[in-house]
Amino acid sequence: MQKLTTTDLMTLETYARERPAFRSKVIAHKKSRSVAVGPNTTWLFEDRLTIHYQVQEMLRTERIFEPEGIAEELHAYNPLIPDGRNWKVTLLVEFADPATRPQHLARLKGIEDRCYVQVADFSRVHAIADEDLERENEEKTSSVHFLRFELSEAMIGALRGGARLVMGIDHANYSHANEAIADHTRKALIADFA
Repeated sequence: MQKLTTTDLMTLETYARERPAFRSKVIAHKKSRSVAVGPNTTWLFEDRLTIHYQVQEMLRTERIFEPEGIAEELHAYNPLIPDGRNWKVTLLVEFADPATRPQHLARLKGIEDRCYVQVADFSRVHAIADEDLERENEEKTSSVHFLRFELSEAMIGALRGGARLVMGIDHANYSHANEAIADHTRKALIADFA
């Protein structure tokens, strides 16, 4: 997938007009790119459209319109677009009750390093996590992490041929796997490979 450039972005004024339609399009698009792994994590598989939306939202929220500021946002977000050999995922660790959330996140330190995908009988591919900055501290993990999964050509070929796909987490305090990836999600994710 091509990285975003300034010519792909809408001005703040244009985005203000286009935002409702663009937002609806992205929300519908994300439905086929989201996978629940257990009761408390969602994996959002990023692509050019989801990152385009994130950049536009950041520019809008921060009122950024200077070329330098736009370039900084592109520099920060472009690495989250898959390059045709991998998946880039936003891991959301979700606990609804704010009173108990810190205790849950404390128990799940290191969860980002225990996320994996497995294609057919190939070895598990564990995530390369948080390459941009550390999101965990001495007390707890973050509720948001950025993951990268590097798949071999053989794995990609097997997926294209209909091989089984499992997404899971093998953390001592959170061990779950999703072996029932919806067909529309499989198709969307396989299309990410060049």
